Order: sequence, then structure tokens, then C-alpha cells
Amino acid sequence: MTPMESYTTSKESEHKSKHVNFKPSTGFHTNDYSNNYIHTGSMPQKHVTNIENPVEGYPKLQKLFEEKDKQISHYATTPFGCKVEIDSMVPKLNSWIQKDNLNFDVVMIGCLTDNQFIYPLLTQLPLDRLVSKPGFLFIWASAKKINELTKLLNNELWAKKFRRSEELVFVPIDKNSPFYPGLDQDDDTLLAKMQWHCWMCITGTVRRSTDGHLIHCNVDTDLNIETEKTRNGAVPSHLYRVAENFSTATRRLHIIPARTGWETPVRLRPGWVIMSPDVMLNNFDPAKYKKEISRLGCNIPLKNEIETLRPKSPIQKAS
Repeated sequence: MTPMESYTTSKESEHKSKHVNFKPSTGFHTNDYSNNYIHTGSMPQKHVTNIENPVEGYPKLQKLFEEKDKQISHYATTPFGCKVEIDSMVPKLNSWIQKDNLNFDVVMIGCLTDNQFIYPLLTQLPLDRLVSKPGFLFIWASAKKINELTKLLNNELWAKKFRRSEELVFVPIDKNSPFYPGLDQDDDTLLAKMQWHCWMCITGTVRRSTDGHLIHCNVDTDLNIETEKTRNGAVPSHLYRVAENFSTATRRLHIIPARTGWETPVRLRPGWVIMSPDVMLNNFDPAKYKKEISRLGCNIPLKNEIETLRPKSPIQKAS
């Protein structure tokens, strides 16, 4: 071996020894917050970085959210409350349908409390007359009760009137949250079911690609996590915002078939008629409501700036 060959060989071995610990890994590494929960008790959802502002870093979406909020507020009716006992809800709603000729484009049923009587309401109420065509029905319940309601929604007679379209989820931040569904847990399950589910159903025919005057798809997310700004109550504001962002309709009704009590108050919201045995104000008048709707219109008008910013479903090319 010549001196030059010896020099080259020693340099190569030195180079290999320096980089022997820096081999690229073929595995995919992630932060295992499930394992972190086992050791610390800190829920994985607490570690989501953009939980307070999901559109942070997306200026166009942030501008879209701001413009939508302004437009929804501008075309919102007076916040109405209708205080009705649970047993009297079906007769009251039937009276609105038959006597006052009232119907709504968006109807939301349920809230984030366990002791709800949603199933009897769905089976007794003529929802096909209460919800207009096209219209939207949002049903919120815990994981256990939403499974029970799914059997009803899969019924052939129900499916002809209401077509399931989306599933929405709301997740409390931890077990100390006022939204934690602790009363509705199965005793024999290994994992706690913390999330709340919502079935969104559509009446009539609505197409995402062509009916932009009725629906604004992809404006909001299907999953929402409780934040520090979420106010204590039976209904977090996110539940309302999802429906408001999705549908351009101004006739909105929320039915809460449960006793919530003073610890989880039912607050009024502009643009909504809220029916509950514990709603904070009882001020609904059908005649006054119909007058406001005739002034505002049944749908929020299209705005060019929002239509430009809004994500849209791709238009299929003709073959």
C-alpha cells in the first residue's frame, strides 16, 4: 500500500466513523399523546396548537370567516325564546304548523346535556311539515344516544323524508368540562366516550356544486374542540355557527327537549328561535317573527367577496 493509498483509506474510515450515527430513519415518528395521557392524565386534545383559531396562518379563510360573521349578523332576526315544558313541545309545534303556518329552513334538536328526550320528539313531531324543502335538520346527542338515533334515521320511511349528509363532532377539553357527558357512559366500556355527535340531514334536493344560494359548504370544520373562550351553557356557540355558516337560510329553530337548570343556562342567540323549558327569555310571537322574516328574506343574499373566498366543490367536466 502506497502512502497515498494509506492516506485515502484512513480518511474514508474517519469519514464513516463520524457519520455512523446519522443514518436516515425509515420509520415515521409522531408525538404520541395517547401515551402521554397514560403518564400525565393530560388529554390529547389539549395539545392541538390551533385550537383557539383554526384558520391561523390562512389569511383568505380568516377573511372569509370575518365576512361571513358580518353578513350573518346583518341578516339575523331578533333573538327569540319560547319557554315550553317538554310534554307541551309537540302540541305547541303542531299549533305553529297548523294555526300560524310556520315552518323553518334550519331546525336543530338537542344540546350538550345527557337527560334529553330526542327520540320521542322525533317520532311524534311532523318534522316533514316543520322543516321546509329544501331544509336542514341538525340532531345533537351523546355518542350512546346518537347510535340509538341512527337506527331511526336508517328507517326506510324516515330516509325518504330526510337524507343523512354529514356527521359533526364536538369534543370537550377534559373530564372537568361542563360539556363532559358523564351521565351517559356505559359501565362495561374500556374507553370513555367524550365526544358529542350531530347528524345533519337534508330535505329535498340540494347540490353542493350548483346550490350556492342555499348552502356554503367547506366554510366550517366538521370537528370542533372546546376552547378556553367557550362559555358555560347547554349550547356552545359553535353549534350555532356550524349551522349558520352551512346554510344561508334565516329561518332557524332550535328545540332543546331537556331540563338544563341554572348551572347550564340556555341563552338566546340572534337569528334563532330557541324552544326550551329553561330558556332565559320567553318573548316569541309568531306574527312578529313572520314580519321580521318578510323584511329580511328567507335567505341571506350572495356577496361577491364571500363567493370569491369560499372553497367550492370542483365542477365536473362533461364527458
